[in-house]
Amino acid sequence: MHIPQSMLQGSICQITAALSIFGVGAAGYASTLNVKKPSATSFGAVTALIFALQMLNFPINEGTSGHLLGGVLASALLGTPLGILAITVVVAIQALVFSDGGLTVLGANILNMAIIGAGLGGFIYELGCKRVTTSFARLTCLALTAWCSVVLASLTVSIQLAIDGQIAFASVVPAMVGTHAIIGIGETVITLFCYHLLHASIEGSMTQSPRRAVPVLAASVVTLLLAPFASVSPDGLEWVAEKYQFLHAGAPAFVGVMPDYVFPWTEHAYVSTWIAGAVGMFFCFSTAWIFFRLLNLLLKRTPSCA
Repeated sequence: MHIPQSMLQGSICQITAALSIFGVGAAGYASTLNVKKPSATSFGAVTALIFALQMLNFPINEGTSGHLLGGVLASALLGTPLGILAITVVVAIQALVFSDGGLTVLGANILNMAIIGAGLGGFIYELGCKRVTTSFARLTCLALTAWCSVVLASLTVSIQLAIDGQIAFASVVPAMVGTHAIIGIGETVITLFCYHLLHASIEGSMTQSPRRAVPVLAASVVTLLLAPFASVSPDGLEWVAEKYQFLHAGAPAFVGVMPDYVFPWTEHAYVSTWIAGAVGMFFCFSTAWIFFRLLNLLLKRTPSCA
């Protein structure tokens, strides 16, 4: 659901950038108020995992693919404020290193995937969990929220496209929401599986150092074994843009060192994707780890774990 560079122009880019800066800043401050939180290592590991999972485009219908947004997964594992920050790091690395989304639309992509996906999605999940008591009910809440986060993000993209004059609101909403309602099913399955696999490790990372490596190991397995076999079909947004002919090609103002997740110094497709994924994981993990420590240092708060 990354909006490409040429799809949004004008004041909508400045507005979404301002909203994203405010939202991320608020999330950063809120994250320091939580006494019980994961370690910097766990935060970096989950961020790297979300990056790796977003490389896995899965086919849906009519030559379309989707990929995990991961907002609710990140918020469920880390807490909503840190979930917002994790997705923000991922989206920024994707734009700067891999040209996945452009710099002028970075605010819009952060707003859609981090603020709406992880923020609003995480808030709804936490609100729902307060009203239930059983593990099954909480997993049901997680599943519904994961699906809703994709639909809500697609609706936000639709509003931005309509405001920018790219397509009529009445045309883009059914196409975007309908397509992403199906993609949301994949989001739900992946979220439930990863949460079941990792939530005990994240909780345990607060007291047991070896458990902090579990998300990194999971991300490494995803990148090494699965990412090179991801679907090459256009994602939901690209498919809608092609169908309604508002996907305009244009020369990007900035090109990352590995555009389209291709390592430029090898011709072997599998190796190229694997190296690009490994580099992306490293950048996401290290950036998230450093950001987490600096955030707590600047606000003179000590994280619960090193």
